[in-house]
Amino acid sequence: MLQFLRSLFSESDAANLPSIPAGQRVYAVGDIHGRLDLFEALIEAIEQDDADAGSASSTVILLGDLVDRGPDPAGVVRRAREWQDQREVRILSGNHEEMFLRSFKDEEMMRHFLRHGGRQTIMSYGVGRKALSEASITEAQALMDAAVPESERVYIANFEDMIVIGQYVFVHAGIDPQVPLEAQRKSDLRWIREPFLSHSEPLEKVVVHGHTICNEPEDRGNRIGIDTGAYSSGRLTALVLEGSRRRYIEAIEREDGTISAGPREITA
Repeated sequence: MLQFLRSLFSESDAANLPSIPAGQRVYAVGDIHGRLDLFEALIEAIEQDDADAGSASSTVILLGDLVDRGPDPAGVVRRAREWQDQREVRILSGNHEEMFLRSFKDEEMMRHFLRHGGRQTIMSYGVGRKALSEASITEAQALMDAAVPESERVYIANFEDMIVIGQYVFVHAGIDPQVPLEAQRKSDLRWIREPFLSHSEPLEKVVVHGHTICNEPEDRGNRIGIDTGAYSSGRLTALVLEGSRRRYIEAIEREDGTISAGPREITA
């Protein structure tokens, strides 16, 4: 009898949990920030998981900040494009993509971009470290303009701002809790922290986001943060959603420099 009651409560709880439509599976990937090595490992793990998990219409969502900080932002963008040729991959625009694109014309933004990981992005497109270090802001813009193809800029400029699937909404940074989803500002979707992070009341949909680094994925009920600081921690995390179920896959750099990827156990 006790087991029967537990089963009833478990089914009731599952029925009340947010979900995505039946027959779909979503893989949401946190901020990659130039870590092509972790990204490659996570791609392999996601593809294996998708094959093992059974038939479903699966979608990968990259939550933005593909560029800056890590060693190979250009390689990450290139690999994302290749992956899109092979399966359904949707990409959100992060604040670092915004800084990157605005830096071609805006000198003040270029200064900000260079201070927050932009040097790695520019060098990954083939600009030498010495040439960049010795360049003025105007010269650095010229170097970047010559190195980054216009087609690449157009591609990045067409990243999405918000994706809604079932009872989940996917954005880079978060949302303004006081504003309906259809009225959100791009600046908040790409940059917000407070009052979003401390908001404890239910939201219109469960928000899946990156932008703010956490040691473990943060499932707060109304939001799920999965930026585990890949460029500094060596951990790149994906959230897997199917029906009302949630689980995680991670790529991790070990102490010996090797990289492995597979299911992630949440300890807190």
